[in-house]
Amino acid sequence: QVQLVESGGGLVQAGGSLRLSCAASGSFFRINAINWYRQAPGKQRELVALITSGGSTNYADFVKGRFTISRDNAKNTVYLQMGNLKPEDTAVYYCNADIINRIGARGDYWGQGTQVTVSS
Repeated sequence: QVQLVESGGGLVQAGGSLRLSCAASGSFFRINAINWYRQAPGKQRELVALITSGGSTNYADFVKGRFTISRDNAKNTVYLQMGNLKPEDTAVYYCNADIINRIGARGDYWGQGTQVTVSS
């Protein structure tokens, strides 16, 4: 069974930084694209950043220049380095991955989320 586990959330002051991690565990063949989403109270879940298996990245406009997504394929881990955080970045952050299992089936997996709170 494939699992995604996020970590690194917490409380930080505006202007501060946090690094989120998302580690994949279990038996699988390959991890394709990995996405970070976030959901603030009362709002829809929104895409923050993505990284392909080849390392190409894309960011939502509201985080461009402040957040950086990266991946360590050897550790099956993706990171989201968040800088110059703003109170509006407060949300639960989720990682989401497109994973191919050992028998070639493709699945969409989600982590449990990690809370990021930015105080003003």
